[in-house]
Amino acid sequence: MKLDVTTRPRTLESYVGGEWVKGTGEGSTLLNAATGTPVARIDSSGVDFAGALAYGRDVVGPKLRRLSFHERAQMLKALGLKLMELKEEFYAESFATGATRADGWIDIEGGAGTLLSYASKARRELPNTRVLTDGAVELLSKDNSFSAQHILTPLEGVAIHINAFNFPVWGMLEKVAPTFIAGVPSIVKPASQTAYLTELVVRRIVEAGILPEGAIQLIAGSVGDLLDHVTGQDAVTFTGSAWTGRRLRSLPAIVENSVRFTMEADSLNAAILGPDATPGTPEFDLFVKEVAREMTVKAGQKCTAIRRVIAPRAQADALIAALGERLGKTALGDPAVEGTRMGPLASLDQRREVRERIRELAQEAEIVAGNPDEVRITSGDAEAGAYLNPVVLYANTPMGKTAIHDVEAFGPVSTVMPYDDIEEAVALARRGKGSLVASVFTDDKAVAEEVVLGLAPFHGRVMIGNRRSAKSSTGHGSPLPVLVHGGPGRAGGGEEMGGIRGVKHYMQRTAVQGTPRLLAAVTGRWIEGADAKADGTHPFRKSLAELRIGDQLVTSTRTVTLEDVEHFAGFTGDTFYAHMDEAAAKANPFFDGRVAHGYLIVSFAAGLFVDPAPGPVLANYGVDSLRFLTPVYPGDTLGVRLTAKEINPRASADHGEVRWDCQVTNQDGALVAQYDVLTMVAKTWPPTE
Repeated sequence: MKLDVTTRPRTLESYVGGEWVKGTGEGSTLLNAATGTPVARIDSSGVDFAGALAYGRDVVGPKLRRLSFHERAQMLKALGLKLMELKEEFYAESFATGATRADGWIDIEGGAGTLLSYASKARRELPNTRVLTDGAVELLSKDNSFSAQHILTPLEGVAIHINAFNFPVWGMLEKVAPTFIAGVPSIVKPASQTAYLTELVVRRIVEAGILPEGAIQLIAGSVGDLLDHVTGQDAVTFTGSAWTGRRLRSLPAIVENSVRFTMEADSLNAAILGPDATPGTPEFDLFVKEVAREMTVKAGQKCTAIRRVIAPRAQADALIAALGERLGKTALGDPAVEGTRMGPLASLDQRREVRERIRELAQEAEIVAGNPDEVRITSGDAEAGAYLNPVVLYANTPMGKTAIHDVEAFGPVSTVMPYDDIEEAVALARRGKGSLVASVFTDDKAVAEEVVLGLAPFHGRVMIGNRRSAKSSTGHGSPLPVLVHGGPGRAGGGEEMGGIRGVKHYMQRTAVQGTPRLLAAVTGRWIEGADAKADGTHPFRKSLAELRIGDQLVTSTRTVTLEDVEHFAGFTGDTFYAHMDEAAAKANPFFDGRVAHGYLIVSFAAGLFVDPAPGPVLANYGVDSLRFLTPVYPGDTLGVRLTAKEINPRASADHGEVRWDCQVTNQDGALVAQYDVLTMVAKTWPPTE
C-alpha cells in the first residue's frame, strides 16, 4: 500500500507468521522529532511471540537452508537494488525522526549498500554450497584412513535483532544481511521512537516478494515474552544501553540455553590529536572538521560519535576556539527544510536525558561552547521540537576525573581533554573501558604506531587520519560492512559485520571426523584419500555438467636438465645463486647443489597437465597455497597428479569456478610442490546459443 502522510497518526503493525498484526492494546503515540506532531501509534500487545519463533524455526528456516550461499546472495542483491529504488519514500519518512537528508543517506542508502556489499562478498568469497569448510583438513592417522574437517552450518533457530532508535534502517539491515546469507531467519525489533520508518521498510521488503516469506519478521512495540522462548539454536543481538543489555543477557532462558547474545552498548569513543598536528597543519584542520562532523551528524546520536576529544595541552585553546567557531555556524532546524545542517534529537525525552548527562559532566568540566538550555534554530519549533545546540566541555585535569570517562551524553556533546605526552593520551583513551572506535590524527609514523598498539586491545576499530587519506577516508564514525563493528568491555563485548566473519556468527562450527571418502561426501570438497577416478577423459575436456569431484589426471613425466635451469634463469632474469653457482648452492644448508627454480617446476607442471585445445576450461585465474617441499635437481624427473577438488557453479553466469588439487612429485615419489589451481569452466560445452 502507498502510505499517505496526511493520514497521521497511523497505527503500526507487527509482521509475524506471514501476516500483518495490529496490537490489541491502546499503545503509545510517537511524535515527529522536529515538530512534535503525532506520527504513529505503536503497540504489540496480543502478538503471539512464541508463535513467531516457532514459525521462523519450523517454516522459514528449512526454506532458507535449502538455498545455497550464492542463491541467498542473489536475493540479497535484488533486495538492495529494490530498496535503492524506493529510497525517496524512505527519506520523506526519515525527516520525522530528526534526520537531515545527509543523515538519512547514512541510514537508508547505507543500509541498502550493506545488503549489496554482503551479496557481493558472499558470491566472491563463499562457495555455491550450503556448508562451509573451515580451515585445513587435519590428518589423524599415518595411513590417511582417518581425518577431520571443521565445518560451519546454519543455526536452526531464529536471530532476534533488538535495535536502537538512531538508525532505524541501517541498524536493521546491517544485522539482517549476514544473518540471511548464513541461512537464518530474523525477527527485527526496532526501538519504538523511530519504528515507523523501520515498519515502512519492512512493508516494502515483504511486498517485493524477493526473500522467502518470513525471512524477516517485525515486532512493532514491546518484545513481551519473546525472550522467554529462546533456545540454544537461536541468537540475540542487542544495540542500546548497557543497563538494558545486561538485563536481557541475564534472562533465564538466555542463560540456561547458552543463547548467543551479541551486545553493542555505551561507548565513550575518543579522538586523539597527535603532538605533530599543530594549528596550521592539515591534520589539525582535519581533526577539527572530524570532531565537529561527529558531533552534528544525526545530532550526535551515533554509537560511534566522538565523546572525548584528547589533544596536546599546548593546542587545547586553539582547538576549542576552532571547534566553537565551526559549530557556531551549524544551522540547527527542521531537517525537512533546505539548508538545515543538523536536526533535532529523536524525542523530547531524549533531549531531557542528554541535558541531564551534560549536568553530570559539568561537575568535572566547564562548558566552553554552546548552551544546553538555550535553543537557537533556523527553522522549526524550539518548544515542540527536540532541538539541542552542540555543546563542548573542557576538563583541565582529565586523568583524575571519572564522570567524563563514564557518562555518555548521547547527543551533540564532546569533552576536550588535554594531555602532556603521548603515553597519557593513550591512557586517557583507555579510561573509556572499551569502545567501538577511536581515531588518531597524525602524520608521524612513530605516533601512529604507539597510539594504535596502545588502543587496539580496548577498541573494535582504530582509524588513522592524515593529509594523505583525507579525500578517501570514510571517517571516524562510519561502520563499514567489510570491517568489524563492536568493541570490548563497556562497548558490550560484541562483534557485528566484518565481512564474512559476520555470517559465521550465525553458524555452528563442528569438527567432523571420519574416512576421507565420507568427509568429502559431507563437505562437497575432495580431500586426500577420498575416492578419485581417471576415466580416460582429460578433466579439462569436461564441462561443469560433466565434471565431478574426484575426477583425476595422472600425467606423463618430464626430466629437468641443467640447460632447462640456465635457460629459465636467462629468460626470466632470476639468477639467484642457488640456481647458478654450484659451490654456493652446496654451502646452503637446504641444498646439495644447484636447484631448479620453484616457478620453473610450476611451469613444467602446467605443461604436463594442461590440455591445449579449446574446451570448457575458459581461464586460469590463480594459484592458492603454493608450497615447495623437496628440492629439484638437474636430472630429477617430475610428474603431476591433478584432481578436481571443489566445483562452484555461478548462479548468474554460464560458468563456474573449479579448484584443482595439484601435486608434483619426483622419480622417488617425494612431494616436490603442492598447490591449488583455480580455473573458470563453462557449464556446458560447446556453449549453447
